[in-house]
Amino acid sequence: MAVPKRKQSRSNTRSRRSCWKAEAPTLVKTMENGKVVYSLPHRAKVVTDAAGTALFMEYKGRKVADI
Repeated sequence: MAVPKRKQSRSNTRSRRSCWKAEAPTLVKTMENGKVVYSLPHRAKVVTDAAGTALFMEYKGRKVADI
């Protein structure tokens, strides 16, 4: 693991950390069974039954993984 040779100044540390900012996730609005659903784009979603138990994951209407 790399170890710094000298201590980094407080101003350098804070200016480096100021570049990292949190962003709100981009949500996509879709209609499913008459309800408006917001989801993350390009992510597989969990399909549940009426009781709320997870069945499988799907992406673009196709089953991609079992849970």
